[in-house]
Amino acid sequence: MEMQMDFKRKLPVPQELKKEFPLSEEVKKIKEERDKIIENIFTGKDDRFLLIIGPCSADREDAVLEYMTRLVKVQEKVKDKIFIIPRCYTNKPRTKGTGYKGMLHQPDPEKDEDMLAGIIAIREMHTNIVKETSFTCAEEMLYPENHRYLSDLLAYVAVGARSVEDQQHRMVASGVGIPAGMKNPTSGDISVMMNSIVAAQSTQTFLYRGWEVTTTGNPMAHAILRGYVDQHGRSYPNYHYEDLRHLFEQYEKFQLKNPAVIVDCNHNNSGKQFMEQIRISKDILHSMHVSNDIRKLVKGLMIESYLEDGCQKIGDGVYGKSITDPCLGWEKSEKLIYEIADML
Repeated sequence: MEMQMDFKRKLPVPQELKKEFPLSEEVKKIKEERDKIIENIFTGKDDRFLLIIGPCSADREDAVLEYMTRLVKVQEKVKDKIFIIPRCYTNKPRTKGTGYKGMLHQPDPEKDEDMLAGIIAIREMHTNIVKETSFTCAEEMLYPENHRYLSDLLAYVAVGARSVEDQQHRMVASGVGIPAGMKNPTSGDISVMMNSIVAAQSTQTFLYRGWEVTTTGNPMAHAILRGYVDQHGRSYPNYHYEDLRHLFEQYEKFQLKNPAVIVDCNHNNSGKQFMEQIRISKDILHSMHVSNDIRKLVKGLMIESYLEDGCQKIGDGVYGKSITDPCLGWEKSEKLIYEIADML
C-alpha cells in the first residue's frame, strides 16, 4: 500500500531561505554580543538573572512587536540585575495534534495552514524584532529540522516536555550552539530530563536534513522544571525548595557541565493559572536566598506574558491576548519584573 501522504511542494532548504532573507551586519553583531552575555550567565562569569518572558504563542507580528517594544524600556531599567530573553514561540505542540500549531503553520490563525508563508513569516518577524528592539529571542525547538530556518537569529531554545525523550531532539540540541533548556517530561520523571542533558552535552553523529553531521556537544544544555501531571491528569508543581535541592543533588551525581535550571512558572507548575506565576516567581527567589547552592543553580525564570491578561478563542479578535495558554497581562508583568529585580 502506498504512503497516505500528499507531497504538496518542496520547501526551500534553510540555506536558500537565509540567502533570500539575509541578515544585516548590525543584526549579526547584536546576536553575537547577546550570545556572549548569555553564555557568561550560564558559565557563571556574569551573575545577572535571566528572564525568558513573553507570549505563550507569537500569533501576530504587530502585537508581538508592540509587546517587545514595551519590554525594551523595562529591560533598560533593570539591566544591572536582569537579562531578558523574550519568548517568541512560533511553533506550538498540540497534545491531540489538532488546533492552532503556531505561526509556522498558520501565519494567519484564521486562515488555512500554509507552511511556505509560515517559514517566511517567522524569519521576518524574528529579524524585525532584532532590528527594532535589539532583542534576540527564545523559541521552542518543536521540529528539530526547522531549527536552521532561524538558527542565525535565536538566543535560546527549549525542548518541550513531550519532545525531551526523543533521540533527534537530544542530538540536535547538542549542536545548536546556544543554551538548550531540556524540560522535565509531563510525567515529572527527573531522570529522563537528566539523561537528555547528558545526551545534549555529549558529542553526537546522526542524520540531519539529509546530511551525516557531527556535533561538538552543548555545554549550555540545562534543565527546565515545568511541573507535571499524575496518572489522573492532575497538575503538580516541581519548583519548591525541596525540588530545587533534589535537582542540585542530581547535577552533582551526573557531574554535568554548568549546572543550571530555568524554572517555568506556568504550565503544570501553575496548573495554567496564569496569575499564580507572580507568587511562584517570588517563592523561587525566596529559595535562592535560603540556599547558596540553589542561588547558583537557578539561572532564571520562564514566564508567559502578553499585552492582555488571560486567553481567548481564535476569531475573538482581542489585540495582544493569547490564543493558546492564558498569559499575564502587561501591567502585572511589568510590575513583576521590577519586583523580581528588587528581590535579587
